Amino acid sequence: MLLIKCMHPQILSALGKMGHGSWILLSDGGYPHITASNPAAEKVYLNLTPGVLNVTQVLEVLKETVPIEQAAVMTPPDGAMQPVFDEYKSVLPDVQFDYIQQFDFYERAQESNIGLVIATGDVRNYANLLIKVGFVRHAEGKGKY
Repeated sequence: MLLIKCMHPQILSALGKMGHGSWILLSDGGYPHITASNPAAEKVYLNLTPGVLNVTQVLEVLKETVPIEQAAVMTPPDGAMQPVFDEYKSVLPDVQFDYIQQFDFYERAQESNIGLVIATGDVRNYANLLIKVGFVRHAEGKGKY
């Protein structure tokens, strides 16, 4: 039995294959998952129905599973801040956030360092989020890396 919140076998498998500097795309229900993400990325579809699950709920589980060192949100073409951004910042208060315009975000999400795409049923506008996997600092001489 696992002692962490994440129990999804496909997500755990993908995270186990990723390392420091890899990125994860958490997308809303309207995101073009096939055409605007790295074709080699593991894709997990949690978008059963509109509103279930949302990006924030998935983010809360992931932050207890992997270290997160950076994040980027998708902004509309006019760059307007979205209410959901404050919610993400409250979940990750010590993480730097970048703001990327919609079509630039699509290009960024297709890069080779995107290792995992998690599609949610989030119905909020511009609820798409990229998170960068950080690293765990281990004490030297303890047999850890």
